[in-house]
Amino acid sequence: MKYNGRAHKSTAFPIGSIDGHPILWYNKVASYAKNNNTSMGTFMNQTELCNRLARTTEDRLLLRRILDQAVAVERNCMPCRTSFLSPREVMLAQQLISTLGQPPHLFDGGYSSAERQVCIFLPDWMEPETVTPEDTGITALRGHWYEGESLTHRDLLGALMGLGIRREKVGDLLVSEHSCDCLLLAEVVPFLLQNLTQAGRSRLRMEQIPLHQLIVPQATRKTIRDTVSSLRLDAVAASGFGTSRVKMAEAISTGRVELNYQACTRPDHGVAEGDGIACRGLGKCRLTTVGGRSRKGRIRITIERYI
Repeated sequence: MKYNGRAHKSTAFPIGSIDGHPILWYNKVASYAKNNNTSMGTFMNQTELCNRLARTTEDRLLLRRILDQAVAVERNCMPCRTSFLSPREVMLAQQLISTLGQPPHLFDGGYSSAERQVCIFLPDWMEPETVTPEDTGITALRGHWYEGESLTHRDLLGALMGLGIRREKVGDLLVSEHSCDCLLLAEVVPFLLQNLTQAGRSRLRMEQIPLHQLIVPQATRKTIRDTVSSLRLDAVAASGFGTSRVKMAEAISTGRVELNYQACTRPDHGVAEGDGIACRGLGKCRLTTVGGRSRKGRIRITIERYI
């Protein structure tokens, strides 16, 4: 679990700034003053706040749902949580929470290195150390299949989607040799225990397990050392995924590539040390090191590709 923020005691308090103006949060309404001598400036409601942070309609709806949970904590004095968020959605949530002045909250995905996580907003009286799995709403199911059969992440996710389970109800799927641990919101668990009996052509036997019994597979990484003419996205991604720069530029232009969990359609976009790149159908990689120049003037780089 990751904890951020301190409890706020007052009903109205500063929560950050937008365009250099301090924001004050009054339950469901934020206002910002033009300067320190003005007690109340232009009012900003929830919709306006989300519009400033969102890039798309989907982002706007997501931020509004997260904001509703933050407001509900103050109203009900009980912990409130979101559904599972993708890494990109977690980044959006963190931006919103930062704008709100870091109200007390947790990000948790069921285990320490989880990609998909829920955000739990905490009331003033609740300490992060007292948060239980019941508060997070996360439950784990383990699916077993017969020895000799093989299932992939796609097989298991497809089986869940085929039963009408929405993606936001599903966290990480930890696939091992003969089993898969599924992180789920508690409300879908009874249904899945009865109905998730098959994935692909393999029969499944499902059981509920405590979170401390999760089997987390070790991520396999391949280290790639190469040189590139520049730190453009198409050049670095082509090196990381072992394909030509022309093909990678086409993949970027058609929207198949994400940079730091954000869609990027510009092949000439710059990449910095530590940036992550994902390409649909090819996987993920990360630029871990940018070194000096070679004798021919090319830039030395080190990339870790996730296999």
